[in-house]
Amino acid sequence: MTRPDNGLQTLSNRTFDEIQLGESASIERILTSEDIQLFALLSGGVDPDRIDQRDAASDHSQTVIAHGMWAGALIASVISSRLPGPGTVYRAQTLRFLTSAQVGDQLTILVTVSAKDSARRGLTLACTCSNQDGQPVVEGEADVIAPSERIIRKRITLPEVRISVAGDDGLERLLAHVRPLAAVRVAIVHSCDAASLSAALDARAAGLIDPVLVAPRAKLKAIAAQEGLDLSDIAIEDVPHSHAAAARAVELARDGAVEALMKGSLHTDELMAAVVASTSGLRTKRRVSHCFVLQTPRYPRPFIVTDAAINLAPTLEQKADIVRNAIDLAHVIGVAKPKVAILAAVETVSPSMPATLDAAALCKMADRGQIEGGVLDGPLAFDNAVSIAAARIKGIESQVAGQADILVVPDLESGNMLAKQLMYMGDAASAGIVLGAKVPVILTSRADSRESRIASCAIALMLAHRYRSVPP
Repeated sequence: MTRPDNGLQTLSNRTFDEIQLGESASIERILTSEDIQLFALLSGGVDPDRIDQRDAASDHSQTVIAHGMWAGALIASVISSRLPGPGTVYRAQTLRFLTSAQVGDQLTILVTVSAKDSARRGLTLACTCSNQDGQPVVEGEADVIAPSERIIRKRITLPEVRISVAGDDGLERLLAHVRPLAAVRVAIVHSCDAASLSAALDARAAGLIDPVLVAPRAKLKAIAAQEGLDLSDIAIEDVPHSHAAAARAVELARDGAVEALMKGSLHTDELMAAVVASTSGLRTKRRVSHCFVLQTPRYPRPFIVTDAAINLAPTLEQKADIVRNAIDLAHVIGVAKPKVAILAAVETVSPSMPATLDAAALCKMADRGQIEGGVLDGPLAFDNAVSIAAARIKGIESQVAGQADILVVPDLESGNMLAKQLMYMGDAASAGIVLGAKVPVILTSRADSRESRIASCAIALMLAHRYRSVPP
């Protein structure tokens, strides 16, 4: 007889007299990377920051596996909460570890009464943990004393535990990484509000940029006086309005007087229209596209979302350039062979869903060498792209699924919503940059934090130094 788990509000036990030989209880659990990290943190045996797919790829297993005692803890949980349940006294436990449990495995933990000892209310429990294929992972035997009285307890809500893989020092580590690089001269385009003007000065103080303020001088002076900012040793290109500021900044970049552009308080369309104009001198063979570089506590590495700000409904050819630009950025920030997930609503190719057709075509282009420098897979739904467990449950075998470095969205609307959901509800730190022009364009929102603006400047610094030796 197997007891179903119906106790949603209460925990109740089985007394020795009630329990029958052959009676069993079970739970099912999907192993996640968070489970492994939390177990490592509690046990102190492994640094949880190092438990991710990057480390697994360097050994023979090529996947993330759980410590065997994690399954042993689940067995103990079944015994203490289900059979016999509250009031049980543990006397002994043996375990045999037969194979490893991998992230995404669906594990069944089963405890069965194999012997009873009336003299001491003793039970011998056969314990097994098996995966979704029925393969035994752990086997063992427990010796317990069953309770003599009925116990019913109200279930309690345990406190939420969140693992921060990257910690809260992402900006500090980024600044430390770029510290050896000399600051680059950057045109700050129409920084006629306190946020953009302060950001330019902050980036200068951080040693990232040498700013050239391209804006009406009178407006700059008024804002500086109001905010207590010192512009005495800052270069200013005096122009009458925002449109002229965009045009002049592009001229400075074309002539090599600056190595990057940074958006101030003008609208994105106004700046980018000047950058991509046929007479700008900044166009390359690539389509320009925007990349968000994001880092969230729930994902083990920084990742890129593209394009969420420039291309409204990109064609297949434009998506290919969007992918190429993102791969180039990934190389600059230190990802040698980025894993690129082409996102759609589903993970199967459907003629009625154009995003899935584009995803399949992009992957084939990569197979044929038309897109180089990364590993592509798609279509992938968002859960399959970032969760190994979700991909395994759906039977997706992929080098990209669950460990994407780049998320390529179908269109601007979906990308913008995804990125901002991650920022505002997922606590993601962000940076924004435009690639595909001859100079990087630092593209931030008026609502972006100081940290986001500084991080964007740091990434532009890396790109500008790269472009000196490898022009786009």
